[in-house]
Amino acid sequence: MTALKEHIVKLIGRQGPITVAHYMELALTHPEFGYYISGDPLGSEGDFTTSPEISQMFGELIGLFFVDYWLGMGSPSPVHFVELGPGRGTLMADALRAIEVVPGLREALKVHFIEVSPPLMEAQKKAVPDANWHNSMDDIPPGVSFIIANEFFDCLPIRQFVKTDPGWAERMIDVEDGELVLGVGEASGPPLPEGGFRPGDIKEASPQAAFWIGAMAQRLKAAGGLALIIDYGYDQPGAGDTFQAVKNHQPVGVLAEPGVSDLTAHVDFLNLVEKAENLGLAVYGPLSQGNFLENIGIEHRAGKLLDSANQKQKKQILSAVDRLVSPEEMGGLFKVLCLGKKNTVPPASFSPPEAD
Repeated sequence: MTALKEHIVKLIGRQGPITVAHYMELALTHPEFGYYISGDPLGSEGDFTTSPEISQMFGELIGLFFVDYWLGMGSPSPVHFVELGPGRGTLMADALRAIEVVPGLREALKVHFIEVSPPLMEAQKKAVPDANWHNSMDDIPPGVSFIIANEFFDCLPIRQFVKTDPGWAERMIDVEDGELVLGVGEASGPPLPEGGFRPGDIKEASPQAAFWIGAMAQRLKAAGGLALIIDYGYDQPGAGDTFQAVKNHQPVGVLAEPGVSDLTAHVDFLNLVEKAENLGLAVYGPLSQGNFLENIGIEHRAGKLLDSANQKQKKQILSAVDRLVSPEEMGGLFKVLCLGKKNTVPPASFSPPEAD
């Protein structure tokens, strides 16, 4: 039994069952035993690999995506380049390297990281030494903002609700015979749609997602810029249990090893769109990651890298493109959503938002 699991068992023994959201919050960010507090989860020796770790092209193209928009804005200065949950800083380092080819932008950029993991912060300091670290966007000075959230929303705690005959009941975590188990609380909770759902169906909600969309909206509406959200999830209405755990790149039980396995849930992009529109933002997408990367030039960038690559490197480049773009790989599962200030020029690769 992990130290955190023992802590949670004792907590439930004292206070009673806890929500899935409370469990995720403890498992990921407990100040002593939390998964993101105690180690580096990324890469071949970690538990999962993100797109920036697969290829430099991913971060470079995102950097150039923002370059295009910055030029269209008239090259304002300063610009706050904000990344939520920046991993080892790989995406930002690659983006900044691509940005340096454009006169004036690198000097105008102020880099800000929102991070809770001490081990990852150490890696970020090596990758981007001039970054600034914060706990929230409230600490970042006002101004034009380019915001990137790559695989950030999937790790925000979720609540789960189960459809029962009397109504929706919240899924809870309890203890039986010393082990953590999933159960169902009383039939109460936030208003959820009744039509089209059968007993046993599960709906998920992320209260923190609304908070972060609100924080983005505040900055973008005040001074302009863009937010780019990239994550795995779904962009159609539906129900289902997407709560999952990964350790050493393999799925494990969500209650088996809290604190030493990663916990995530698929992102409900329709919900993010609704929240952003309700806050008065222009919404672009979501597109599939594959379509987005193709639209902003991954094939052209790959071609340039192939020109100077040896045979081994060529195989790695082609494999990376396939993994990032293919509908059967990350290109289909991952979605890209872009948010901006209304009545401004739409970003490259996205269609203009529908008129009100």
